[in-house]
Amino acid sequence: MLELALTFALSCFSLALLLNLWRLASAKAMADRILAVDTMVINAIALIVLYGVKSGTGLNFEAAILLAMTGFVSTVAFCKFLLRGSIIE
Repeated sequence: MLELALTFALSCFSLALLLNLWRLASAKAMADRILAVDTMVINAIALIVLYGVKSGTGLNFEAAILLAMTGFVSTVAFCKFLLRGSIIE
């Protein structure tokens, strides 16, 4: 039963990742693109964690934490660039 639930969750998050990719390609405003990339990072983290649960390894959780930190910093940098025009003052 757990295998079926994990497969369903993996397929749902994969579909969400594809829909976010479509949103990234079709968005006209830069803020929408930043939000699409941030949501794609969150979906990728969920996929990595679900794959780690499915395969039974702990290495995927470390990769998910690294991706979460990188995604947070990149989202903040994109937003700061959008507001001020430069990242470093």
